[in-house]
Amino acid sequence: MENRTEVTEFILLGLTDDPNLQIPLLLAFLFIYLITLLGNGGMMVIIHSDSHLHTPMYFFLSNLSFVDLGYSSAVAPKTVAALQSGDKAISYNGCAAQFFFVGFATVECYLLASMAYDRHAAVCRPLHYTTTMTAGVCALLATGSYVSGFFNASIHAAGTFRLSFCGSNEINHFFCDIPPLLALSCSDTRVSKLVVFFVVGFNVFFTLLVILISYFFICITIQRMRSAEGWKKVFSTCASHLTAVSIFYGTIIFMYLQPNSSQSMDTDKIASVFYTVVIPMLNPLIYSLRNKEVKSALWKILNKLYPQY
Repeated sequence: MENRTEVTEFILLGLTDDPNLQIPLLLAFLFIYLITLLGNGGMMVIIHSDSHLHTPMYFFLSNLSFVDLGYSSAVAPKTVAALQSGDKAISYNGCAAQFFFVGFATVECYLLASMAYDRHAAVCRPLHYTTTMTAGVCALLATGSYVSGFFNASIHAAGTFRLSFCGSNEINHFFCDIPPLLALSCSDTRVSKLVVFFVVGFNVFFTLLVILISYFFICITIQRMRSAEGWKKVFSTCASHLTAVSIFYGTIIFMYLQPNSSQSMDTDKIASVFYTVVIPMLNPLIYSLRNKEVKSALWKILNKLYPQY
């Protein structure tokens, strides 16, 4: 028999019902989203405008900024609008559209793995770097990341929205995330939960394995270095990426791969805020504040715009 969905719209209950917190939350979300737009958009402009940054590492970083803009924009604008107007309703199609954040988040996993491989090639095989990380290889890795990401999003969207939603339409969350939607369905969700666990598990642990293997060989190369200056250079090159990886994967694993018995929806909401709006804001800060080339390119742009200063 065909599954039919009687619910035509959902109600996003948000982070809290406390009316005294609505304005602070509105200001916080709006501020974070504007910083995300400015930081990631600025990073893309800086990399595009400076020829010295047209390298594989910055190619992937530019794509990472685009992805951060994408999956933050899939969630934050609706959240800000709901806090501002008090209208918590979201259409069925609008809810499905928010699954773009799943695609962009998965793309980020694969981009971070590609960046780790790039760092491995630069540190462990510096003489062969230009022949290893060619423009074609970089384009192939980036394309594979996007294909994998949105194929993954399609699996989750199909697995979730094939279910029937014939009871309550109130989602105990601030956006249409997978776990609260599955909790709302009146269908048997065991298969969908298994799909989420195994598909998310594969994407997370496969890309994390690539990152760990890359850094394992990087560590071996560092140990063979006799120059303290060379060790510092490698560390400064990899530190930003390691910081971004730790924050991103730690949050994703906590959110999606913990046992059901240990899940708390309020805890999940806090984790979701972190990886949907905070991490996209932090990434450009992490990479720019520790990167002399990015800061130098930024000053060049500012000097052109405001030469009198």
